[in-house]
Amino acid sequence: MDHRKVVYEIEDKFLSPYAQKSALTKGRRFPITPCFIRTDFQRDRDRIIHSKAFRRLKHKTQVFLSPEGDHYRTRLTHTLEVSQIARTIARALRMNEDLTEAISLGHDLGHTPFGHAGERALDARMKDFGGFRHEAQSVRVADILENMNLTEEVRDGIANHSRRGTPATLEGMIVRISDQIAYLNHDVDDAIRAGVLGAGELPEAVRKGFGDTHGKRIDSMISDIIENSYGKDFVAPSESAAKLTEQFRDFMFEKVYFSPVAKAEEGKVDNIVLFMFEYYLAHEEEVPEYLRQASDIPERRVCDYIATMTDNYLVRMFEKVYVPKGWALL
Repeated sequence: MDHRKVVYEIEDKFLSPYAQKSALTKGRRFPITPCFIRTDFQRDRDRIIHSKAFRRLKHKTQVFLSPEGDHYRTRLTHTLEVSQIARTIARALRMNEDLTEAISLGHDLGHTPFGHAGERALDARMKDFGGFRHEAQSVRVADILENMNLTEEVRDGIANHSRRGTPATLEGMIVRISDQIAYLNHDVDDAIRAGVLGAGELPEAVRKGFGDTHGKRIDSMISDIIENSYGKDFVAPSESAAKLTEQFRDFMFEKVYFSPVAKAEEGKVDNIVLFMFEYYLAHEEEVPEYLRQASDIPERRVCDYIATMTDNYLVRMFEKVYVPKGWALL
């Protein structure tokens, strides 16, 4: 039995006319033999989950660098929260949940160690080579470094998940919005845990408009998007919720993302990233072979290597190269 065609029939019957149907995918860069159980978007989800890049997210910074404590978000837990929010919205709007999930799980595959601090350091070093953006690197990871051969719709959603992107599908737009909902709310939670914010410091308008707890805020933001977008050819919050979200975001940048606590160690991140970049340029034999084959440009090969690293691995390599080791007399 071709179970994949059963899914096609279900989608034709129940999904919104604005949803991306699995049977109508634009396909992959390189054709593959169809699976008779899973649709192409389901296969993409599985390929992402089983990738090395996905596993490494568990040891990459979200906001707070090397936090002491087991309850702070990492890049992996952020990804899972984005997926949960996006799937909730997609299901309510009768969009393609499999496509939404695949984009969600893959959106940060190319993120650097030490979060956006690491991204800014690599971007500065790569300015003569097109710069560095984690969303573009996520597609590069999928296309070249791990050869996942994802569908065009998933690649597009990953490439355009940031605020500067414009996804081609409504499922991609759902992930773009869900990413913001996730990071704003879980970063508040982590900031309170870290003592950067007090529980009552959120702007009064945000607390009144979205709620005074983590759960209430997420529920309010999701509900507004569903109510404003159901049965329409777009996915967006209402005008009032969009303005409130911008106020929320401005507050987070001022009080959390650019706070002395969050920024205190970023200078060290710059030093480590730039030092190791020059070291690997001079010692390319230490860059893994599969990465050396990924580009003709030495700087891009080194950039790929550092971007793949977890926080702890980058620090260990720095210590190995830079910190003197003792020796014992025989």
